[in-house]
Amino acid sequence: MAIISMDDVIGCLAVEQVDATHWTAPNIEMDYRRVFGGQLLAQAIALATATDPTKSVKSLSVLFPREGSLDEPLTFEVEATQTGRTFSARRISSAQGGKVFFVAQVSLHDPNESGLEHQDQAPRVAGPDDCAATDMTMIPWETRVVDDIDLATHDALPAEYHLWTRAPAEAVGADQVTHQALLAHATDLNVIGTALLPHVGYSQADSTVTLHTAVTSHQMWFHRRVDLGQWCLISQRSPVTAGGRGFGQGHVYALDGALVASFAQESMIRLLPGS
Repeated sequence: MAIISMDDVIGCLAVEQVDATHWTAPNIEMDYRRVFGGQLLAQAIALATATDPTKSVKSLSVLFPREGSLDEPLTFEVEATQTGRTFSARRISSAQGGKVFFVAQVSLHDPNESGLEHQDQAPRVAGPDDCAATDMTMIPWETRVVDDIDLATHDALPAEYHLWTRAPAEAVGADQVTHQALLAHATDLNVIGTALLPHVGYSQADSTVTLHTAVTSHQMWFHRRVDLGQWCLISQRSPVTAGGRGFGQGHVYALDGALVASFAQESMIRLLPGS
């Protein structure tokens, strides 16, 4: 079951400005050893949009140079790299103990602009009504895994994972910032597990036991308006794990097949001594 609540996730988006370049935001309180990367992805979206509310986030590129501690409050420095008529850019960073643990480059765009369109078709997988409910530790809303793939398995499986997800419409409301932020939060959870699926004897459940794992970078692109109050399919795969690093990429589709977002993630995956 989830170890955080919906209120906790929504609450972490309550960013507050301290001065011209600094902001604060609350941590999601939980029994966990470090700040969850998905929380920071969500907060980057909230911070960037707060500095230019006329636009929506179109992409973000995030680095996690080291772990952030839940024992210290979060202070963010936000640099307005560029503010234009249709595009804006923000650089966001956060440090604890004088050491930077989070850096994000966020690009925003006028959500009313339109033009040519095309997309790949959504994957042909079982719909949410044909998939069993699955608990996710860091996702406190509905999740249903296609084909009941268990990321804790030690058997070798293809490095592919499909997850249907839907948040309570009354909780997410109509603000696009919340929908984007919660979706970004959700994309951070299972990419390492997907990268470990082909490796016999290892899974994401083995982190701190036989493996040392951590996300090092995460990128995300928003193509269309997100409605997380309706079913969305997170479809991801890992084409390679090598050099002590895992890599995964994915796409997010609305129930009608519209491609609404894409993401990519690199992680550290190290074997612990004796494993």
